[in-house]
Amino acid sequence: MRIKRFEDLDCWKEARILVKLIYETINNSEKFRKDQGLRAEVSIMSNIPEDFSRQSNFLFISKASAAEVQSIFYIARDLNYFDKDPFNKIYQ
Repeated sequence: MRIKRFEDLDCWKEARILVKLIYETINNSEKFRKDQGLRAEVSIMSNIPEDFSRQSNFLFISKASAAEVQSIFYIARDLNYFDKDPFNKIYQ
């Protein structure tokens, strides 16, 4: 099956789920909402269709954004913005 739309990519579907989970976690932590201006989580999902349309290797850029989100969430976890459960879900 040839993929013609980025919406058909499993990696984009997973990124969409991840972005929702991140925003739910952020919204449940008032400290995190105040202190963090996250944009990398949106980049994970946004880079996939952008580079898909260019027919380039989009996963490298999205993977880098995912690593950035992981790092930010380590900081938030260390600052006790939320407990281990949301962190573990997002990290997985």
